[in-house]
Amino acid sequence: MKEKALKNMKEVIKDIRRRTKHIFNLEGKTRILISRLNGRDIKFFTRYMALVILIFLSISFRMLAQDEKPNIIFILTDDQRWDALGFAGNKLIQTPEMDRLASEAAYFQNAFVTTPICAASRASILTGMYERTHGYTFGQGEIKQSYIDLSYPMLLKKSGYFTGFFGKFGVDYKGFDQLFDVGESYDRNGGFKDRRGYFSKMIDKDTVHLTRYTGQKAIDFIRESPKEKPFMLSLSFSAPHAHDPAEKQYFWSHEFDTMYQDLVIPEPLIKEDLYFKALPEYVQIGENRTRWYWRFDTPEKYQNSVKGYYRMISEVDSEIGKIRKALEENNLAKNTVIILMGDNGYFLGERQLAGKWLMYENSLRVPLIIFDPRNRIHKKVEEIALNIDVPSTIFDFAGITIPIAWQGRSLAPVLKGKNPLRDRSEFITEHLWEVDIIASSEGLRTTRWKYFRYRNDLKHEELYDLKNDPQEINNLAENQIYRKKLVEMRSKFDLMAKDLESKKLQ
Repeated sequence: MKEKALKNMKEVIKDIRRRTKHIFNLEGKTRILISRLNGRDIKFFTRYMALVILIFLSISFRMLAQDEKPNIIFILTDDQRWDALGFAGNKLIQTPEMDRLASEAAYFQNAFVTTPICAASRASILTGMYERTHGYTFGQGEIKQSYIDLSYPMLLKKSGYFTGFFGKFGVDYKGFDQLFDVGESYDRNGGFKDRRGYFSKMIDKDTVHLTRYTGQKAIDFIRESPKEKPFMLSLSFSAPHAHDPAEKQYFWSHEFDTMYQDLVIPEPLIKEDLYFKALPEYVQIGENRTRWYWRFDTPEKYQNSVKGYYRMISEVDSEIGKIRKALEENNLAKNTVIILMGDNGYFLGERQLAGKWLMYENSLRVPLIIFDPRNRIHKKVEEIALNIDVPSTIFDFAGITIPIAWQGRSLAPVLKGKNPLRDRSEFITEHLWEVDIIASSEGLRTTRWKYFRYRNDLKHEELYDLKNDPQEINNLAENQIYRKKLVEMRSKFDLMAKDLESKKLQ
């Protein structure tokens, strides 16, 4: 943009010189022979100089706008748990690009989703609100327009950002095409019960994995976005979500076939029968158990599934590297903020379960990295960060007023050495979808304690001291010593839940 504008300015100046050559000396010096100017010359010269000044000011203002407003890329992975990341201490998984990003960024060690299922979690990210407020999950029909009107893509587009989205939108909304300047919503193809579920898109004439397709869409967006506007790109990878209808649950591009092949994955923690039998019967026969049979019920299945899960994450990691390279090649890397997060956690055989949905840490904890090249400081943040913080963070970076109705906080100040999370000590966690195969549950997590209950069996409560019992093994709910803490957590949850319900939009 700058080069083209400067070229245009030079053409204008050349035209001025051609048409007023008698007022310049022949050596091309800028001394004007005032005595030879007539009225017509003065009028023409004044008009063209005004045009030059306007062009110059226009370029200056555009450059200033670009300097003030960063580009923003938000990357969301599907079912990537918090420790499926080398930087988190996992010595087995290979995620060099995510690790590099984390080493140059703010890394949130205790990041959570407020609802551990994709539909509700994604609606919370769009709206900055808890599920109990926005009311959207599976089986609810379309998300209400009042929430879309307050969503980050709607407001960001109106603010002047050039917006894009590629991947799994995950929220039922017929107006998707109007929500972004450019975009494409797609996910695994459920019509295929094999690898074709992930290999249903083409680049040129080649069928490629959805991860490669999404990465290429991001690269094309970076290359083609208008240079006079800052951009905000939302990327939602389907990986590493299993392709549920398929016998082999996990699929990846052939380049990753040999990755992890010689590795022996350690057995999951708390895999013994006693931990499974401690679960309520409706959980024991629910979808978490069903999918455990699909993925983890034999040593061979467990090895194949976890390796497949890791390969899919490594492939996403590879695409992140390509995206960052595209930013460098297009001179955008120094002014592009990158946010990386998972949409929910994941069981990898713990308690003899699979999937997510429940209120245990396996379901709730996710990776969260925020990179700002303008403030390249590495910081590990111990305080609680939430998925509902994402839109406020985006708006803070963009310099846009954060809507009062949003319930999260901006995490952007962390990159400037501040701590906006110092006084956050608790959050509600909930899974409100009423469906027979998954028990609906709700609870409260603080920095030390966790309380939760199943909504259709309020007599069953669980209470954990996370400081002394991080694996959530010893349920203290029926221990009289902790009766006061149980009542305190239950009462606090009820008050917070009632407050969130009162904030529903019409």
